[in-house]
Amino acid sequence: LAREIFDNLSKFPHCLLLTKVGQFYESYFDQAIELSRLLKIKLTSRKWDNCRVPMCGFPLVHLDKHLKVLVQQNKRFVAMCEEFPRSSSLGTKEFDRRVVRVVTPGTLIDEPFLDPYENNYLLAVSTPEISEPTRDISSVGLAWIDVSTGEFFAKVTTLDEIRDELARISPREVVLDKRMESIKDHPVFRALAEDNNFVSYITPSSFITTEKKISPTPSATPWADVDSPKHTDTSEASAIKLLTSYLSANLLDHMPVLSSPRREGSKPHMEIDSHTIKALEIRERVWEGGTKGSLLAVMKRTLTYGGSRLLARWLCSPSTSIVEIYARQSLVAFFHTRPHFHADIAELVAEVEDIKRITQKLILGRGNVGDLLAVNKTIRAWANIFNRISEEREMEARERNEYNPSDWGSLDALMSRMTGLDELSKRIGTALDDVTKGEYQVAGENEHNMIEENEVTLSDDATNGFWRPGNGKWIIKPQFSTKLETLHLTLRDLVEKKKQLERHLQLQYDAPSLTLRASPGQGIHVHVTKAKRDQSKRLASPEFITIAESGSTRSFFYKEWSQLATIITENAVSLSTAEKEAFETLRDEVSSRAQTLCYNSQVLDELDVALSFASVATEMNFVRPTLVEDTVYDITNGRHPCVELGLLRAGRVFTPNSVRLSQKTKLQFITGPNMGGKSTLLRQTALIAILAQTGSFVPADSAFIGIVDKVFSRVGAKDDLFHDRSTFMVEMLETAQILRKATSKSLVIMDEVGRGTTTRDGIAIAFATLHHLVTRNKCRTLFATHFHELATMMGYPDNQTIFQSVDFFYTSDDHFAYSYRVQPGINRDSHGLKVAQLAGMPSAALNVAQEILSQMRG
Repeated sequence: LAREIFDNLSKFPHCLLLTKVGQFYESYFDQAIELSRLLKIKLTSRKWDNCRVPMCGFPLVHLDKHLKVLVQQNKRFVAMCEEFPRSSSLGTKEFDRRVVRVVTPGTLIDEPFLDPYENNYLLAVSTPEISEPTRDISSVGLAWIDVSTGEFFAKVTTLDEIRDELARISPREVVLDKRMESIKDHPVFRALAEDNNFVSYITPSSFITTEKKISPTPSATPWADVDSPKHTDTSEASAIKLLTSYLSANLLDHMPVLSSPRREGSKPHMEIDSHTIKALEIRERVWEGGTKGSLLAVMKRTLTYGGSRLLARWLCSPSTSIVEIYARQSLVAFFHTRPHFHADIAELVAEVEDIKRITQKLILGRGNVGDLLAVNKTIRAWANIFNRISEEREMEARERNEYNPSDWGSLDALMSRMTGLDELSKRIGTALDDVTKGEYQVAGENEHNMIEENEVTLSDDATNGFWRPGNGKWIIKPQFSTKLETLHLTLRDLVEKKKQLERHLQLQYDAPSLTLRASPGQGIHVHVTKAKRDQSKRLASPEFITIAESGSTRSFFYKEWSQLATIITENAVSLSTAEKEAFETLRDEVSSRAQTLCYNSQVLDELDVALSFASVATEMNFVRPTLVEDTVYDITNGRHPCVELGLLRAGRVFTPNSVRLSQKTKLQFITGPNMGGKSTLLRQTALIAILAQTGSFVPADSAFIGIVDKVFSRVGAKDDLFHDRSTFMVEMLETAQILRKATSKSLVIMDEVGRGTTTRDGIAIAFATLHHLVTRNKCRTLFATHFHELATMMGYPDNQTIFQSVDFFYTSDDHFAYSYRVQPGINRDSHGLKVAQLAGMPSAALNVAQEILSQMRG
């Protein structure tokens, strides 16, 4: 054991080594001290070569909770060293121990602490190197995979856009070439530092041939219909190789044959930069953290884990294809207008399990009987969905006078992508379909233990540890195979012989309490209770040898029972082995259909998101937007979905506002007091565009939107002290990026550009920004500011159509309140003192402020 531990520590010096010893995982030497501290478990010691060394450990059943602490919370790598029995000339149990997997934050497979609602991406970044003179210096290759689902993507980006890609993908771990570790001033590290991304390295010498690990064949894995690595860009191929190398180095025994990655560049989507994803609170709140109150939380009515993950991806990467958007909208509209049918399909979709993660577990040689049952349950749910769709179609054709088959086009197009798996379902059903009922009950969460056990022990329960109808021991139906059926029949006969022998002995010796038992402590024995009449005395015969006695019981060795029990045990061992083989056969059969299972799962994820969008549209009175290939943006009475929901829960009503932008007028200039609703209007304008291109209905009375290729925001800047950047510097960096990247099809929202410096400098910067957006970028822009002087500089009042303002009004008790309604014109008073009064500023200070303001106005 000591030699194996030293060998593994030398092979994996960057990891905490957990070595399986019997029913425990143990750690030794200095690592034991660290592990004890991290896990808050007792530190002890053991003796090796006359020396005591530190040691700690924990039971196998506590592995998952401790991995969560080590890997997820403390970002430590954990090398899992398992034991494998080997034959011994002395007849004793001996084991070989080797590391079968290194667990890292980005290589989680089926750990229970994996968030089912989020993807767990591992991202490889291939950056330009001096050693690659032929490579575009700005080209960056990305490859990312969720090991738990098998979803694998790749694309080419630039150093300038790497930060935005990181924000969109949101990886749990980023892999770089080991050579990058010494180039700390490389631009990629600045991008990685933005969100404190966890970075790992892999050395080029450990690269493997990608083709050996990535299969281009459709039958291999779920996503094999996409471009193979040989068709990829050089930087993209380097990222794929980097990712594959890292997986091979860490998954080891669990390394699957990977599918070819989906190339993202071939599918157009709206670009949302990292700041905008945060500022618009698409995935999570900026200040409180967590998803509550975010756009994702408001739109989330999904019923499956896969649907929830897809919704998050769509919201961060909306489509720019009108055909694709229209197909999604049509599906939402279909369910929106059929509430009863919507409810029925939603109930069936809720039965669907997380097939992508389950399938990946089975592909990796993991999983248990419960996973096979989940696959069968899901296949049946898919079939039920098809049947319910057919019933609804027939009912509409029969009862609706205005029935139009084309109304079903969007749903038909989606469901046509699914493939039936009835044969696989029947195959699983042959073995496990009724496993949760009657005589084949699965014992809670321990069903996989029966499959994985190589030995059968005789327990001391009412049935003596042997199979009988209802004890839940055997989980594969006998009719699954001839071998199993024969073994079950033999075992039935043997158990019946055991019962007959037991009855015979009870009658022969007038000992009704006599039972035939087997237990780990006493082995195979005859058990008799003494009670008032000591029945055990009647067994005074040379055939019964006393082996144990207590105040109330006595146990005997009885040769005939010992011989029969040995035969039963041998048969039970054979049956257990046959069940394990049957399970592995089923697992392989399911794995062979992984591609179809995952394709079908993708379809159901899209259906789930459409149902979610339809639910939100009904609950919050959203409307279907019209999208065109133009630069129009015309929203009537738009609303901020997150703010509106928060107000509704507080018993208040949201004040809607309209936005009118066109080819002729692409700028809306907004003035008004703080807290008057300017920022809310800006954000809701961007969110409506995002929702529309995701395929959802939108919070408005009507919406006519030209496709947006990029959304930019300059709102809510704050100091970035960690990177030595002031609020103003952060604001200028964001503004510069917008002016460089925005196109005529982009949507830009900007709030208070120029604050944080002198008024004169601020106005100059704000005007220059506006001028550039209008004359160079020519993009649709909402620009909110307190610099009302800009209006005059831009030609107000001659060009009034682009100028809007928000104001306040006085209530009947002479208090002022915000109107939150945007009106034409300029608000030349920001009413800062009134906002200060609302905030509770002392009256003495307010009086001084009013005095100074009056003096300044002359």
